[in-house]
Amino acid sequence: MMKQNQVVNKAQQGEGLTVEEIKVYQEVVKPVKQVYGKYGTLKKKFLEKNGIEWMIADLPTYLHGIDKQAEEMYIVLQSRLEKTERFKRTGNFVEDYHRLTEMQRLIDEEILNEIVYVGDDV
Repeated sequence: MMKQNQVVNKAQQGEGLTVEEIKVYQEVVKPVKQVYGKYGTLKKKFLEKNGIEWMIADLPTYLHGIDKQAEEMYIVLQSRLEKTERFKRTGNFVEDYHRLTEMQRLIDEEILNEIVYVGDDV
């Protein structure tokens, strides 16, 4: 019991934890259900698949940060692409819809490649 209290205190003070201490901490501190956006959820699944989600001390904060980064990147890319001739509105609903969906697909692909499916940013 004393070891558990020491590990929890160490984690709360922001000190680094060993793998054994992380396991003890996860057993003692019951997780709170977190809700993430699209990109945070995809990043979590990516980390779980690669077995490294447990190495991140504050996973919820990290994943919410991923969502925020993705949102900021989406805004920047959208404003940049809207200025190009390829994605300017034509007045034709069907054509504009196709241009918009293509732009969204490109932005989504860029976010996935630059933020979500990258393993060395942990």
